[in-house]
Amino acid sequence: MKTKSITGICRRMTTLCICMSMLSCSSYLDVIPDNIPTIEHSFSNRYQAEAYLYGCFSFLPNFADAGSNPGLLGGDEAWHIDPTSAYGISSVLWYIARGTQGTNAPLADYWASKQNGYNLQGGKATFTALSDCNIFLENIHKPFDLDDEERNRWIAEIKFLKAYYHFWLFRMYGPIPVIRENISINSPGEIVQRYREPVDEVVQHIVSLIDEAVVNLPTVITDKVNEMGRPTKAIALAIKAQALTLAASPLFNGTENEKPVFSLIDNRGIELFPQTYSREKWEKAAVALKEAIDEAGRAEHKLYDFKTYNPNYASLSDATTLSMQVRGAVTERWNSEIIWGDPNTSAGTLQHGCFPAITISHVGDGEHRATYAPTLRAVEQFYTKNGIPIEDDSDWTGIDPYSLRTATADDRFYIQQNTKTIQLHFDREARFYASIIFDRGRFFGNSRLTDDNLLYIQLKAGTPGAGAMDRHSSTGYLCKKLIHIMTSGPDAGGLTNYQYAFPVIRLADLYLMYAEALNESGGETPSSEVYKYIDSIRTRTGLKGVIASWRDHAVDSKKNKPLSKTGMRDIIRRERMNELAFEGIRFWDLRRWKLSEEYMNRPIRGMNITGETDEDFYKVTEIFPLKFEKKDYLWPIRQSVLLSNNNLKQNPGW
Repeated sequence: MKTKSITGICRRMTTLCICMSMLSCSSYLDVIPDNIPTIEHSFSNRYQAEAYLYGCFSFLPNFADAGSNPGLLGGDEAWHIDPTSAYGISSVLWYIARGTQGTNAPLADYWASKQNGYNLQGGKATFTALSDCNIFLENIHKPFDLDDEERNRWIAEIKFLKAYYHFWLFRMYGPIPVIRENISINSPGEIVQRYREPVDEVVQHIVSLIDEAVVNLPTVITDKVNEMGRPTKAIALAIKAQALTLAASPLFNGTENEKPVFSLIDNRGIELFPQTYSREKWEKAAVALKEAIDEAGRAEHKLYDFKTYNPNYASLSDATTLSMQVRGAVTERWNSEIIWGDPNTSAGTLQHGCFPAITISHVGDGEHRATYAPTLRAVEQFYTKNGIPIEDDSDWTGIDPYSLRTATADDRFYIQQNTKTIQLHFDREARFYASIIFDRGRFFGNSRLTDDNLLYIQLKAGTPGAGAMDRHSSTGYLCKKLIHIMTSGPDAGGLTNYQYAFPVIRLADLYLMYAEALNESGGETPSSEVYKYIDSIRTRTGLKGVIASWRDHAVDSKKNKPLSKTGMRDIIRRERMNELAFEGIRFWDLRRWKLSEEYMNRPIRGMNITGETDEDFYKVTEIFPLKFEKKDYLWPIRQSVLLSNNNLKQNPGW
């Protein structure tokens, strides 16, 4: 009997929610329920056990949903509208960026969420998920009609889920209780009340689970119609590598010159955070990342190439092709670069939030929501066409990025000829044009897919792209990167989404993380391997390697920047922000690098969206004064949870 895919969850969600509500305890959520007959029924045969397996998968975050994934709208990369629109993408987690996190009802509460679906603050009941995973492992030997091969694969998948749920909580909260096995509901209260375990023990548990799971996970998904999105060896090893990289990063490991950020001693006298820097952690991360990359190679994952997937577009200009490299890597359904994609959250809502109104009919149709707006900081961060930051580029010396310039025929593949826009939009790298929709910028899509039929977007006030009063870009920009080229809005109105599996892990992410780990674990001069992996990402979008780019184009004081560990650290971090922009990665990277205090205490800026003339529209405007405190690096635990378990200590500062 064929194993169904994770997407089958959606078809049975009503039944599963009833089932899971019967199986789970309503308080601390990691105790064995005493309704044993219900559990016996759930494992009476293969069909019932498979339904329970689906239930364990259903607790995964909806990665393309801004109401579930705080990485999409909880930081400084994209901004929403105020007041929030009923037509817009879910904006509840946007209030993390706005500084309204608290202990009574934490936003993105994955610790104590209601078990079925979301509470009003977003999040899912992850400890319920871990309890259910343990019940599965304790009972999966019972179905009489389940063969050993399939049973072993399911066990491996559940161990992977346990590892991932622990990783998700660890990234948010730091030290967490490790749910190795469930506790009987009849156990004494002091046993039921678990402790948070030290960071290093949490990470070791995640690693151990992955090592056990990977043995019986498939190398590739052969049933691509029914099973895409289920864990493979490469996915599991990538999560192991991410966990070890997080543990090695400054937030939890400190640096050679600084201690880690936090200290927290529980009522046993145990320190929950590491207190000394360890280069060995970076070495372990590098080994794990190379293992994941090698496994991805065995599964034939490779960097995406637009023309390989789209030979019918062979006649496109180099400018257009290069701008489609990273956009296609995200939106081309199950392309070779996607190591793990989310088949259940198809990025449809995000595409609605990104898609511009092109005609007047689009403004009133309710489909073109246009509320997912890149901030000016995200626009500025992309490289120049020379592959280096604006502030490092000698070609930009003396140029005001916000002065007006008229586009010529040479600019037509990116900017509308004979129109004015600011210097900031000229002579940028291809990933900028792949990611950012700006006024008078070209939009490759909406059935305009040739170089002789160009479509340009208007975003100034008084034009269709400015949008309706209740749905518009708050910054004067929209995100192009998350829109598939086949998603389109006909002139008469409406919007048709081309569905794709939102990327959770891309190969480019692993390459850049590996370069980072090698740089941190190595000497003061980066190794050739560091340059190899970062340059492979740059090459596919038309950029030279980092050494050549800085040598040939940087101001004199920056020409040798790539030759030192410190210089490469900055370059790798900037490269990650450019390559992985708007994919929910930057939010977590800034935290683990301990840079959120630097980035998130600057105001959100954008264009003057009420300006109708070029001169008025391109006035830089401060939109919101961000505030980030040290405590914000970690999530608060809900106060009611602390009151019910005296063994738990609140995170520092909360």
